[in-house]
Amino acid sequence: MKFESVNSVYFIGIGGIGMSAIARYFVANGKQVAGYDKTPTDITTSLEDLGVEIHYEDDINKVSSTFLNPENTLVVYTPAIPGGHTEFNYFKAHNFNVLKRSVVLGEITKQTVCLAVAGTHGKTTTTSILGHLLNVCNVPVTAFLGGISENYNSNLIINGTDVTVVEADEFDRSFLTLSPDLACITSMDADHLDIYGNAEELVKTFKDFSECIKPNGKLFVKNGLPLKGITYGIEDDSDYCAQNISIENGSYIFDVKTPSGIQKGFKFSLPGRHNLSNAIIALAMAVEYGCSYAELAKGLESYKGVKRRFTYQIKTDDFVFIDDYAHHPEEINAVHQAVREMYPNKRVLAIFQPHLFSRTRDFVDGFAESLSNFDEVLLLDIYPAREMPIEGVTSNWLLNKIKNSNKKLIQKSQLIDEIEKSNAQIVLTIGAGDIGAEVKHIKEAFYVKN
Repeated sequence: MKFESVNSVYFIGIGGIGMSAIARYFVANGKQVAGYDKTPTDITTSLEDLGVEIHYEDDINKVSSTFLNPENTLVVYTPAIPGGHTEFNYFKAHNFNVLKRSVVLGEITKQTVCLAVAGTHGKTTTTSILGHLLNVCNVPVTAFLGGISENYNSNLIINGTDVTVVEADEFDRSFLTLSPDLACITSMDADHLDIYGNAEELVKTFKDFSECIKPNGKLFVKNGLPLKGITYGIEDDSDYCAQNISIENGSYIFDVKTPSGIQKGFKFSLPGRHNLSNAIIALAMAVEYGCSYAELAKGLESYKGVKRRFTYQIKTDDFVFIDDYAHHPEEINAVHQAVREMYPNKRVLAIFQPHLFSRTRDFVDGFAESLSNFDEVLLLDIYPAREMPIEGVTSNWLLNKIKNSNKKLIQKSQLIDEIEKSNAQIVLTIGAGDIGAEVKHIKEAFYVKN
C-alpha cells in the first residue's frame, strides 16, 4: 500500500510509545488520524491536543465513518493487542490494509537514508541522542523515539524527510522489517525469552538483523560483541572510543579517539557510563553520516535526556529523587553504577517494580544480585503487562533471594510512608510498569520538604 493514497490512518493501541510516534508522523503529513486504546494517558491526551480522535472502548461503532473505507484507510496495530480484539477482527474481515507497527515503520524508512539503533539495552537513549545530533546539524531528519525526549517534549523529531532514525526493536523480531543504511547494536543480553526461547536464538536474530543492512551500508557494534563492524567503547581499543574522562559539576568531559585521530573537549551531562557509551555510538553514526565534530560537540552538550531514563525529579544538596525505566538486571546495574559514580558515599534507596512474570522467572537471580547492591530495597508486586500469572513467580520469591537485610515488599499505597521512614539521601524508582505513575505523587510529597 502506497501511503500517498492513504487519507486516513487508524491505530489499534495508539497510546503505545512507538505507535504514538507514528501517529504523530501521519498527523504531520496531513493524514486524518484516529485510534483506540485501553485507557487515557498523557500520551493520548497529547495526541488529542493535535486533533486525533481517540476512544477507549473496543467497539467498532465508536469508530468514525471517516475511517471505515477500506480503499483509503490504513489500519496500524500493535502486537500487544489480544487476538480476540473486536475492532482488529472487524478490519481484517472487511479487507482493510491492516499492518503491524514495525511493518509500517519499515515502509516509511524505505525511501530514506535510515539509521537504526538495535540492542537489548540503550535503544531509546541512543536513538534520541542521534536524532538530536542530526537535528542540531540541520540534517533533514525524522526520528521515531521510544520515549519522550526532554529536548523536544515529544517522541518524534521532524526536521525533514531525507533521513530517518529509528529504534530497531528485537521484540517479536520486529527489526527484521527494516533495511537500514547505518545500524548499530548496543547489546545482546538475554531478554524476551518468552519470544526467543533461549539466548542463542536471540543472538542469532541480531545477526539476521545485521544482514538486513543495505549493500554498502555500515554496522556499528559495541566492542566485545561477536559481530564484525565499526566498534565503539569507553577507554578501550575501539574505533570510536571515549578517553581522558573526567567529571565536572555532574557532567562528563572527555576526548574521542576516532579512525581519523583524536577529537578533544566534549561535554555530556547524562550520568552513567552506559549513557556515555550511548553518546559515543550516536556520535560515531552521525560522523559516518557526514556531520562535523564542531556541530556534534554542541549537540552533545545541549542534550537533556529522555523521560524515565535516569530522570532527576528532585535534586537538592540533601535529597535526590531519580526515576528510571530499567527492567533488566544489566540495566539496574547500569543505574547503580551511575548513582554511585555521581553520589559516592551517599545512602541509596531503590524502589523496584518487576515487569512481566516471565522476565522475573528467567532472570530472578540476576535481579536479586543487582538489587542487593543498593543500601535499601523496596519491592512492589510484579507488573503483568500482557501476561497471566506464573505459579510460584512472585515478588516475594524475588525478595527472599535479595542479599540485603534492608529489604521489604510493599504496596504502592505504602510508598510515601516507607520513603519517610528511610534515611536515604538518594531515592530511585525503577521499572517499566506503572511505577512511573507514582513518580508524580512521590515528587509532590517530598519536593516542598526538601
